[in-house]
Amino acid sequence: MALQISSSISSSSSSFLGYSGFGVSRPTKASLPASRSHGVFKCVITPPEQTAYKTKVSRNANMAKLQAGYLFPEVARRRSAHMLKYPDAEVISLGIGDTTEPIPEVISSAMAMRSHSLSTIEGYSGYGAEQGDKNLRAALASTFYGDLGIEQTDIFVSDGAKCDISRLQLLFGSNVMMAVQDPSYPAYVDSSVIMGQTGLFQKNIEKFGNIEYMRCTPENGFFPDLSTVSKTDIIFFCSPNNPTGSAASRDQLTQLVQFAKENGSIIVYDSAYAMYISDDSPRSIFEIPGAKEVAIETSSFSKYAGFTGVRLGWTVVPKELLFSDGFPVAKDFNRIVCTCFNGASNISQAGGLACLSSEGLKAMKDVIRFYKENSEIIVDTFTSLGFHVYGGKNAPYVWVHFPGRSSWDVFAEILEKTHLVTTPGSGFGPGGEGFIRVSAFGHRGNVLEACTRLKQLYK
Repeated sequence: MALQISSSISSSSSSFLGYSGFGVSRPTKASLPASRSHGVFKCVITPPEQTAYKTKVSRNANMAKLQAGYLFPEVARRRSAHMLKYPDAEVISLGIGDTTEPIPEVISSAMAMRSHSLSTIEGYSGYGAEQGDKNLRAALASTFYGDLGIEQTDIFVSDGAKCDISRLQLLFGSNVMMAVQDPSYPAYVDSSVIMGQTGLFQKNIEKFGNIEYMRCTPENGFFPDLSTVSKTDIIFFCSPNNPTGSAASRDQLTQLVQFAKENGSIIVYDSAYAMYISDDSPRSIFEIPGAKEVAIETSSFSKYAGFTGVRLGWTVVPKELLFSDGFPVAKDFNRIVCTCFNGASNISQAGGLACLSSEGLKAMKDVIRFYKENSEIIVDTFTSLGFHVYGGKNAPYVWVHFPGRSSWDVFAEILEKTHLVTTPGSGFGPGGEGFIRVSAFGHRGNVLEACTRLKQLYK
């Protein structure tokens, strides 16, 4: 006589069946097929889910220090989730700083011609110099550093400033301490964490150990009080700043260079938005006397010519910059570049040369003027609503204060109620809490519509 069993067997009660495999002691599962024969259920054993194969290689402990996702992918994730929730909504993104306007034809046509020439015997070329095309390096030197004593051999052409930030971290190694503006572009801190320069994340103060956070607030004009800043090896400094949009004055940068000299530090100066400056603020750190002895400058065509996807930038390492033992920093950076990089695309470098022609410079300035008009529209909107607003004048970012509120809560409120994507200020460091960053990169119609929605929300 067959034994009739319950029509439901739990995974815990099925352990008596004794399945074992691959060293997994997890209880097995039993399932019952839909069919029955002579009124008797057949008990069928389902093998347990197998754990994935694991290597014996330990995870880089520094990666485990990183908090949540990198800011901009996290913003994109929340945007995607919102679009699933509201599939018919017209979502406008003024969050991530990605350009929206077409690359000027004088620039794109040069890249097209270079691309086409690669299909000919005469025009084909393979690997180029890791440091970049000499004509482009010469054009960068004359255009941006003409009377500052920077030579083409001091310039390393790359696939963008963000990539060079990581290469510079390789150059410095793990046994350095860095300082960073607070708030600032998150790649500086995250690359420092990955490199092993930092301690653990201290949740109570929202900071990593072994990093000097130089607080930049409206009260200090978004320039740190250097008298309160500890000595560090490396100082990351961005002007005009991302996210606050503030450009450091000549006097402020003179203080910074003097501070670095007194402490024996190296400044990594990010000038990716220098062409947006419309007042007399310096466009290069090398405008400051003595800077070539203490500073590196990195920059990019991304926000000038719409090269966010094309990828082309450069880093200046002056021959005067020396390590403590007298060895030239540029020689070690050259070794890093030659080891980790095969040079920027020859097509994008052709575009870079076109950018620096007289026509190309005019075209870039026209695009920048368009984005700055967007900035004015956004600034006027928030100002009319009674908010304290910063930036927008010398940078494509508007920094808006929501005192006493969580940046992520404000981000969520604006997204939920207006279908508008911004960037929470706390993602740029603890000093950004209570602010949001609004990007001026957008089609004019979208910017106007976004501002209309904001007025309806906060009127």
